[in-house]
Order: sequence, then structure tokens, then C-alpha cells
Amino acid sequence: MQKIFTPFKLGHLHLKNRLVMAPMCMYSADTDGVAQPFHFSHYPARALGGVALVIQEATAVEARGRISLNDLGLYDESHVPGLKKLVEAVHQQGSMMAIQLAHAGRKSTKEYGHIIAPSALAFSQDYPPPQAMTLSMIHEVINAFRLAARRAKTIGYDGIEIHAAHGYLIHEFLSPLSNHRDDDYGGNLEKRTQFLLEILQAVHAEFGDNVWIRVSAEEYVEGGHHVDDTIKILDIIKPYIRAVNVSSGGIVPATIKVEKGYQLTMAKAIQQAGFITIGGGLLTTFDDVNLALETSCEFVYVGRELLLNPFVYLQWIKQYQPHLMVAQYKRG
Repeated sequence: MQKIFTPFKLGHLHLKNRLVMAPMCMYSADTDGVAQPFHFSHYPARALGGVALVIQEATAVEARGRISLNDLGLYDESHVPGLKKLVEAVHQQGSMMAIQLAHAGRKSTKEYGHIIAPSALAFSQDYPPPQAMTLSMIHEVINAFRLAARRAKTIGYDGIEIHAAHGYLIHEFLSPLSNHRDDDYGGNLEKRTQFLLEILQAVHAEFGDNVWIRVSAEEYVEGGHHVDDTIKILDIIKPYIRAVNVSSGGIVPATIKVEKGYQLTMAKAIQQAGFITIGGGLLTTFDDVNLALETSCEFVYVGRELLLNPFVYLQWIKQYQPHLMVAQYKRG
């Protein structure tokens, strides 16, 4: 049987297949970060389509950490009721659901006010310079991740993905291109990883061990991180993560050759270093996904194709393993 159809145990999670809905920012919350009717159609539809694990879009742990004013949030108790109903709706359709906790850092919305980053370096000329974070600010953000993890536990999420990719705040601490600090949170690779390590420790303490991370494994510019640097970071945080969702880019403007499966070599390198990987990158067909699973990763994340067709997995079942259709809709 093709790997996409086979179950896999990730920590305490028993996932019914290897297809993951990628976290994709939909910018459809209200301006207070509260889930809207859109979300109650968007996420359960992909669960109904048979995806094993739905990862919710980047969800801000602070109001000042939103990419846009219409990002989902988990920085206030007012967010809890809507997200609880959302998780219940996904569970009712037979899928697991995780939340991606995030802070946009220097790529936060300009409308909110002061933006923060490890150093006072703007992402580009189109972004305002951020305020370099004081130690008290660092501790505030770590605590914000802690409180968001506590709320996620109450809500009933099955897992938490920490967003440490795409040039957002955690990635800004990790990269030498954006972190020019000379204290305990900057300098060598170990010190640049300290902020992430403390966030993971806080999240782990509140939520348990079904926690993993999304990384930008390659930064595509001279002086930036490459896969070997990413693996060194992962080795430091290994006790606190179950898997690695492998993406790339975003720390500074860069030219990236985007093509089918362009991130799979990174996922394979990280897998060979001893990590469970969630790989992807413009994978749209059954053959694309199965080749990735055979060569580079334990799970495949799909984004754009699931936006176009929430039921693509069911179509693959019908074509390649029709006897699984009944089992797909058995409810526990």
C-alpha cells in the first residue's frame, strides 16, 4: 500500500494517514483576532476531505505579534470559545487538529504600533525599523507563548506547532542576519537559539509533549543559515520537539527558485539527522506526495492544492484504494 494511506504514530497522536494541511494565513478573523464563520467552513471541510492532521494558520500570542489585523489570536480569553468550537468541528469530521503559535516580530502589522525584534533592523525598506527587545520584553513574549499553550490545552488541540520560520520573531532570533545582540540571546548559534529553547520549555510545561516546530531550513543568502546550521539548532531543542515541519526562506528578501518539491532535499537531510519530518513545497499530485514520503519525510504538508480542492485525498482513495472509503468515515 502507498505510504500516504498508512497510519503513523506521532508521539501520542495516532494519525490515520500521512497528509497534513499546511498552516496558511487566511486573514479572515475580525480585528480582535476572533474566529469567524469563514473558519468554521474552511477547516472542517479539509477534515471532511480526509486530511489526517489540520494545522491551524499562524495564530498570534500577542496582539502586537500579528502579521495583519485580521490574524487569529490566542492572546486573550475571548479567543477561546470560538476556537474550542472550531476544534470540536474538526474532530467531528475525523481529523486531528494542531495550532501554529506565532509572533510576527519585525514583520508585524504596521497599524498596531511599535513592532519588536531582537535587533533594530528592518526586514526591508518597505518595513519600519523595529524596537530592539529588552530582556523584560523577551520574558513577556516567552510568557505569552506559555499562556497561549495553556489556552490551547484547555481548548482541546491535539498538538502545537511553534512557528520559527519565514522571518518571524523566533526566526529573527535564530538568524545571524537579523540578530545582532551581544547578550545571552545573541552571538553564537547556541545563544541565538536560547529564545526558542525557553519558549519550547514553557510550551512543553503547559501543553505536554505533542509539540513540534516549523523552520526555514535554508535562508538563500550569503551569511545566512543553511541546512547544516538548522540541524545544529534542532539538536539543541531535540528533547522538546516531536517533529520538524520543513520550510525555507523569509528572513530577508531573497531570490528563491520555487519549483515542485524544492524543499524536499532539506527535509531529507533533517530526516537523516534523526528527526521526524513534515515535508512539502508545491506538491500537488498523488505521485508527488508518495515520492516525497518514500524519499524525504514521514508526512507531507499540502497547502494550495487543498485550498483548490478540499477533497483531493478522497479522490486519491477512490482511484487507488477504493476499499478504504468505508474505513475513512468510521467515527470513534
